[in-house]
Amino acid sequence: MEAKLREYAALLVRVGLNVQRGQRLVISSPVDCAPFARLCAGEAYAAGCREVVMNWTDDALTRMKYLQADDEIFDEVPLWRRHFYNDHAQEGAAYLAISATDPENLKGVDTGRLVRAQRASGKALKEFDRLQMCGGFPWCIASIPIPSWAERVFPGDGDAVGKLWDAIFSAVRITGDGRAVERWRQHLETLEKRLKKLNALNLQFLRYRNGLGTDLTVELPEGHVWESGGDVTLKGQTYIANIPTEEIFTSPLRTGANGVVYASMPLVDHGTIIDGFRFVVKDGRIVEAHAEQNEEALKAAITVDEGASYFGEVALVPYDSPISNQNLLFYNTLFDENAACHIAFGEAYPCLEGGQQMTKDELKAHGLNDSITHVDFMIGTPDLSIVGTTRGGKEVQIFKNGNFTEDF
Repeated sequence: MEAKLREYAALLVRVGLNVQRGQRLVISSPVDCAPFARLCAGEAYAAGCREVVMNWTDDALTRMKYLQADDEIFDEVPLWRRHFYNDHAQEGAAYLAISATDPENLKGVDTGRLVRAQRASGKALKEFDRLQMCGGFPWCIASIPIPSWAERVFPGDGDAVGKLWDAIFSAVRITGDGRAVERWRQHLETLEKRLKKLNALNLQFLRYRNGLGTDLTVELPEGHVWESGGDVTLKGQTYIANIPTEEIFTSPLRTGANGVVYASMPLVDHGTIIDGFRFVVKDGRIVEAHAEQNEEALKAAITVDEGASYFGEVALVPYDSPISNQNLLFYNTLFDENAACHIAFGEAYPCLEGGQQMTKDELKAHGLNDSITHVDFMIGTPDLSIVGTTRGGKEVQIFKNGNFTEDF
């Protein structure tokens, strides 16, 4: 176990973030994950990191705040917090987020408070969000188990935490043999080959259909590019934003989605589990949202701002993957989104030729969506079909029976 933990920390710091000598590292971590956060900090210092700065979180205190704090604080973001995020982002510091929380930590919380807090944060941390989306600094999101999360994944199991550790190690290709970096390089090469084939097609439309009832057509903007797990900052520093990652993704035309799309998995959003939901979309805008569980939370999520009701990402993930093949519902979007094709409502990544160097207004002019939120929801199923149409009018079967066709 010790060997696996150290291999995991090394993977995140040296490959996920590729921390450079003299670079500062910011780690956001739950207090429950402190021992692993310290391992990551030690690995960063060994790599020549200038300083490790910690940003601690706590589920219990977060819940207390949303239930009991004075109402006006949800419209405020302290000046120190603005500087903490924005200043480090402008400096180009590396950012590691250890994502581990109780999926229902905020169950029953007033959704109005959640939305107001998101709006205030989005306004105050606009520079951080802009730089994160355009490659202004290297960032990586990863997870380790905590008891409340593990119990949700393996209810009633006396070894829930141990089993979740095993599932995570499998998903991130950690075996304890010290070869995770080699395996990740091979994996990224596979993703790179697929995205090159997709980029060569110059697609205009994607049509999604499956047995759940999804029948959705998504138009892609002219000059769009497909991207994968490996990314590069504006200064040329390579990094991997999500570990694990199985996706190849791009940004849709803001007004180009039409039809109905059904979620294939529950969505955990701001401490609430939303399940059995679907969207009706017209000219890019979500005009209807229905859910069997926590519909109010779903409707709140798509009304954070105007852009929250439009799509910002379409991602292709084969149903046959190291995560999906575990047949687990992780109740954590980092893993669940990499088990199935997904779409995100909200902010679009600058997936355009030269997009990283474009301003917000230029990205909008090219048809990309702008929002303070970005929420992935899963739509992939074993019978999912995706047919692409090129700008020359040729139809190409991209997905059949939930997986890439042999051409990819």
